[in-house]
Amino acid sequence: MDEENIGKCILDCAFKVHTALGPGLLESAYETCMVHEIEKHALKVVRQQVLPIYYDNIKLDAGYRLDLLVNDKVVVELKSVDKLNDIHLAQVLSYLKLGSFKLGCLLNFNVRRMREGIKRVVNGI
Repeated sequence: MDEENIGKCILDCAFKVHTALGPGLLESAYETCMVHEIEKHALKVVRQQVLPIYYDNIKLDAGYRLDLLVNDKVVVELKSVDKLNDIHLAQVLSYLKLGSFKLGCLLNFNVRRMREGIKRVVNGI
């Protein structure tokens, strides 16, 4: 499955989770439910995937973790905040560049309507 189809599936799952739970919970609750929903679509999902930095030809573990990595292709960063900020977008862009991924989904569940909490992020590689 390509990134676009994976991304659409992720968004479908986010809408389903948000409809069931609504806003106001901790990020970890949404993460657990998103993993369950994504796995129901027979996609591979890894939680808290370590993302190393390569600097000076050395692999360094700088403590970066992807909330979710789906099918080894799409990064999902989950938030439960009042408002998405530029720093959240920068975080996803950095993850895409560091991992050479093409697509990321920044999802904020602390919104009235899920569509207000979705940012699709593309790495021009």
